[in-house]
Amino acid sequence: MFTKLFTPSVPPYIKLPSIGLDISDTSLKYVSLEPAQAGQYSLENWGDITIPNDVLHRGEVIDIKQFTTVLAECKAKTGAEFVRVSLPEERAYLFETEIKRSTPMKELRSLLEFRLAENVPIPARDVFFDYAILPFSSETDRTMHVAVTAYTKETVQAYYEACLAAGLQPLAFEVEAQAMARAVIPADIEGAVMLVDFGKTRTGIGIVYKNTLLYTSTIDIGGDQLSTALRKQLGNKTEKELTHLKNTEGLICGAESSQVHDAVITTMSVIKDELATRIQYWHVRTGSEEKRRLQKIILCGGSANLKGLPAYLAESLGIEIELGNVWTNTFSLDEFIPPIDQRHSYGYATAVGLALASDIHI
Repeated sequence: MFTKLFTPSVPPYIKLPSIGLDISDTSLKYVSLEPAQAGQYSLENWGDITIPNDVLHRGEVIDIKQFTTVLAECKAKTGAEFVRVSLPEERAYLFETEIKRSTPMKELRSLLEFRLAENVPIPARDVFFDYAILPFSSETDRTMHVAVTAYTKETVQAYYEACLAAGLQPLAFEVEAQAMARAVIPADIEGAVMLVDFGKTRTGIGIVYKNTLLYTSTIDIGGDQLSTALRKQLGNKTEKELTHLKNTEGLICGAESSQVHDAVITTMSVIKDELATRIQYWHVRTGSEEKRRLQKIILCGGSANLKGLPAYLAESLGIEIELGNVWTNTFSLDEFIPPIDQRHSYGYATAVGLALASDIHI
């Protein structure tokens, strides 16, 4: 999480209340939480603001003036002063490295700077990076595993400057998948988990181990491609009609839904194959480390509502699949029913994860 570079100078024991902003090419979702009893939270504020076309492209800011206008609208709606902001997975560079456990912590960042050249195809002077140390497997371990996340300074500064121009003070910037993991992955889970963020224009992939993001990738296919395929099969229906068909018939092959199934299955098989390739890559990369093998896939994103999607992927990939509960680490659904219904909640996973980070001392 990129915090030290941008956080205002305040005493370390102070927590600044902030709102989580999940920014994609097409929308800005915001969530703020209030601490409640027994380590749980209440949902204070939430919403979704449309981002016009050609303002962002694959996470790159194309029109900073219009982007600032969107952020200013968010400030007007929420009254927020401090924000935690998602950064696009497409622009992130991640790598894992081993460092001697005896290395003094004050020397760690300098040592990692030297390793940037081996893993990031950008000069170190043009990079912002942060790192996380994975929990030790044993007290006798002589090395520590460090996960490093890097972005070009140009990418981070574009988001930072737009926030400031809109009257918002960023406390942190974070890769989408890491924030999503904070929302949907239980703290006590064993093994690695793949997060699949099936969105409108693309599908984001993250692999998390010991609550740390170690891998990201993006498939340039999302719900829009399903809509295009359905229009070719069924004619020029409205997006609302197509969404209803995806959510109620989707991948279910029956007498009444065969047209919908036939229209979307080709697109979904491409996504399935891409996921299979990344699963294979991860397992080859981790070798014989059984503890790092993928235990399950958690689906989120607005297009995760596609009927039959979990069953289709589970059968095809041979791994447990579940739809994410974005409130896993926020509150118990047995005690509180959130005003965001389940279908829409999948699109708020990243914003919820960013809002949860507000309870972290800076």
